[in-house]
Amino acid sequence: VAHRHNLRVLYHEKPYKGVNGSGKHCNWAIATDRGDNLLDPTVRPETNYRFILFLLAVLRGLEQHAPLLRVAISSSSNEHRLGAQEAPPGIISAFLGDQLNEVLDAIEQNRPIKNFSVPQFQSIKVGGTVLDVKVAGLPHIARDLTDRNRTSPFAFTGNKFEFRAVGSKQSPSFPVTVLNCAVTAAIGEITQALKEATGDKSRPSTEDKLSVIRKFIKLTKKVRFEGDNYSEEWVQEAERRGLPNIKSAPEAFTYLKKREHVEMLTKTTGIFTENELESRYWILNERYAKDILIEAETLKTIIGQQVLPAAFEYRKTLAESAAALVTAGVSTAPEVEALEEMAPLVAALQAEYKKLSAVIAEFCAAHTEDANEHAQIAYEKVVPVIASVREASDALEVVVADKYWPLPKYTELLLTV
Repeated sequence: VAHRHNLRVLYHEKPYKGVNGSGKHCNWAIATDRGDNLLDPTVRPETNYRFILFLLAVLRGLEQHAPLLRVAISSSSNEHRLGAQEAPPGIISAFLGDQLNEVLDAIEQNRPIKNFSVPQFQSIKVGGTVLDVKVAGLPHIARDLTDRNRTSPFAFTGNKFEFRAVGSKQSPSFPVTVLNCAVTAAIGEITQALKEATGDKSRPSTEDKLSVIRKFIKLTKKVRFEGDNYSEEWVQEAERRGLPNIKSAPEAFTYLKKREHVEMLTKTTGIFTENELESRYWILNERYAKDILIEAETLKTIIGQQVLPAAFEYRKTLAESAAALVTAGVSTAPEVEALEEMAPLVAALQAEYKKLSAVIAEFCAAHTEDANEHAQIAYEKVVPVIASVREASDALEVVVADKYWPLPKYTELLLTV
């Protein structure tokens, strides 16, 4: 479609700093083989124990294996989005909405459900209200009352969850597979708890179900968060709750080696073999390191072959103009001022360019048997220098005349979007 309109598509999650990037929302639910949605809260979710048990299974999977979901969304390009005020942070939490939180809290505390419109206590309806669009021939549209937090990485949206952290370049297959595995393991754990609570009885009683429900409400409470996922307060609160805050892709990849996650993926669910996980571990790390190296080498070429020569050419033009004006007996103050403004900016970019060349050479010379160690070097040493080179180039861009600058000016791009 883009090519038909003489456009180009950028699948990179964050092609331009300061301009919102792109990602995917994976809408995810569980249904029976007859199409019965197990995550439909119905009108009275507080007595729909099947729904609550499956909801808690999702939360338990998240609470136990959040680092695996972080692995599944990690890449060098998606790293620019995560936590950047437009995509979920590196802390995986779930948003349920006030009503469902009230249901879980009331069950945990063994009290009546609070109504949201009148002060007394009674049952609530989570299914939503209805919008009449006032157009003949169109049906009424159900209005969802649960999804009011766009900062959440994993939000309940009426009768399903949305996993919002998958990058635009990524296939949703691996993230959804990991989510399926985590929830499957949790369903097994909850099923075993129900069997133990039931004992010799043919079916679990209401109290048996509620005892298991209360147990898992308490176990999963720490992953429920209704506030601003971008705030520093949440980072501090998540640390108090013991939730992992995985800040980089290389750090995330190490969780593919953690025994509890390996056991769940290979033995509990049997979806992967250990060799398959080992393969993914190496490929993810190697791809990350190579992506960063390609970006660094590309930046080095742009700066060395285009940006610095353009700055030198413009500076030469200003110097020649000032010399000609001196011969003509005309004041050279404007030209000299422009040259003096440029001088430290050119010097700063030249210095950062040398740092970039050095860190690329250091990275390429690094010999390590562990792919993750190489990826860590890319993240810790190469990425910061890439950022500092770019900052120096941006500062120079605003003082070099447009006719000399070899690229579309970034400051002008920001004004057009």
